[in-house]
Amino acid sequence: MEDAKKPAPRWISGIEPAKELLSATGTQILELECREQPARLAELIAAYRSDNTICAELKNLRELAARPGPIFFIGMGASFCSSISGSVLLQTHGRLSFSLDAGEWLHYALPTWSRAALSVLLTTSGESAELVELFKSAEGRPLGLICNNPVSTCWNLAQNKLPILAGPEYGNATKTYTNATAAAIIVASEILGIPWEKDAEQAAEAFQKDLDPIFALRQQLEEFCHGAANTEIIGRGASYGGAIMSALCIREMSGHRATPHTGAGFKHGPNLDVDASHVAIVLALGRAADLSIKLAQECNRRGGKVLLVTTEDHPATDLLFPVKISSVPEPWEGITSLLVPQALTLAMVEKTGCRLPPRFQYGVMEQ
Repeated sequence: MEDAKKPAPRWISGIEPAKELLSATGTQILELECREQPARLAELIAAYRSDNTICAELKNLRELAARPGPIFFIGMGASFCSSISGSVLLQTHGRLSFSLDAGEWLHYALPTWSRAALSVLLTTSGESAELVELFKSAEGRPLGLICNNPVSTCWNLAQNKLPILAGPEYGNATKTYTNATAAAIIVASEILGIPWEKDAEQAAEAFQKDLDPIFALRQQLEEFCHGAANTEIIGRGASYGGAIMSALCIREMSGHRATPHTGAGFKHGPNLDVDASHVAIVLALGRAADLSIKLAQECNRRGGKVLLVTTEDHPATDLLFPVKISSVPEPWEGITSLLVPQALTLAMVEKTGCRLPPRFQYGVMEQ
């Protein structure tokens, strides 16, 4: 009788995990899911190009976005920062767009919501309380959903929905961030009416090519960064999303305090207290890469160490550890920018242990 009353497990993405995964450590899960990213990204690109249902959903979102007004991407945590590449792409092509925190939007901005042409809500789980409440409060507003859980509350409430296709994810957001970022870029491209397939393929190839060599450097990355009192991660444009996600990954998995900044935000704030206790991870990518290089040089002059992620060659010094990655079309650096911080995080938890155990079921989600 008691077994009959016991609720069914709320497995991540609605899929029961393989038995061998249930005994895996957080460190093992992190590496496994990081290394799954290239294949999952390639699968999403193929599906968004050819799957009839997904193509129809993209067409629906493009038609909804034709109304006057801005395009909003709304999410929290990894879902929020995965949308930044999409809003940046729209902005650089002249369409007003913003990435918004779902909690702040829910509690403070609902009276302005009718001004949006389209709002795209992002949630990996589809069960986040704020996102569920936003769907319930939508009152007929044009909405889209990007979600990794096709049996979730948000998925069932949404009329226009796109899958993240990352598979179940049991640790920190890795492949869900990667695929949600790609989905946001594709949605933005469709709204703008610009081709995205070639750029997506180039980004996916670069991501796959760079992952193994960068992860092979992970012990050297950890040794360079070890002992820092503060780790600041700095990105501009689409790679600002990568900076936020990188800080979340380091903090959640290792417990080490890391903070993301835009380049200008760092320049006019935390840059003033840089000293030998600091490590800055500078993502010098995209159209403002030269400004990021300049910022890295200034950090070095103040005695701070810099882990520099760049598409160009730079000589290493005691204070500068350059890592060259492949160049990708804008704004796909929102994805490739994450590889070096992910490799660093894996090395940190391999050395000191992982503070975030794997999670195989959704818990209670509340505001």
